[in-house]
Amino acid sequence: MSIDIDTARKVAHLARINVADEKLPELASELSGILNFMEQLSEVDVDGIEPMTSVTPMRLKRRKDIVTDGGYQDKVLKNAPDAREGFFAVPKVVE
Repeated sequence: MSIDIDTARKVAHLARINVADEKLPELASELSGILNFMEQLSEVDVDGIEPMTSVTPMRLKRRKDIVTDGGYQDKVLKNAPDAREGFFAVPKVVE
């Protein structure tokens, strides 16, 4: 598939990229190259191949989902610059 200059101009406009008119042929050529590569990838036979999520078979370490006692409100608010009535106090940002 080949991209012409008008299509390259439209793609640049949609991507909100300012491309000078003298650079449009180069952009059209690069976009055509990308599309040609995508066409080559679609020709590869991938039947029977499972999708991969990683190149190494690893699982993330997981912690047990248990309820903790909490109840450390005083310790949490101890270093707060401004705490009122058991909550963090922040300056008003919306009028």
